[in-house]
Amino acid sequence: MLDNKETAMNQDERAALARAVMTILDNWGLNAAQQVTLLNLPDKTPTRMLRRYRDDTPLPDTREVNERVEHIIGIVDALRTTYPHNPSMGQVWMKQKNKRFSRRAPVHVMVEDGLDGLVAVRSHLDCAYDWFNS
Repeated sequence: MLDNKETAMNQDERAALARAVMTILDNWGLNAAQQVTLLNLPDKTPTRMLRRYRDDTPLPDTREVNERVEHIIGIVDALRTTYPHNPSMGQVWMKQKNKRFSRRAPVHVMVEDGLDGLVAVRSHLDCAYDWFNS
């Protein structure tokens, strides 16, 4: 998520980001196991750790987790611009089956397909992201 041109986030900023990401995943209706999978956390991550991410603990600062967080934030931003007058529609869209994803809901695409699923959903929503990364 961060490269050499950007300044690293401090502990408080990373904790705030973790809280925001966990709220997003909760709003998308993902259970604990799905959240662990989507964020690429270790398989045995206990539920209490997810609770800590909601409170005051930053997510692990790994390339894999940061890349997924970047896509999650990009998806939320694209949903915000897609549905500017009704923010709850983004949550509805994420849970509805979509023919673009073989009749799977975008949240299931992301959980089942991992990073490729995150990229597919983001590319579908954000033509600017898809344009620059094609």
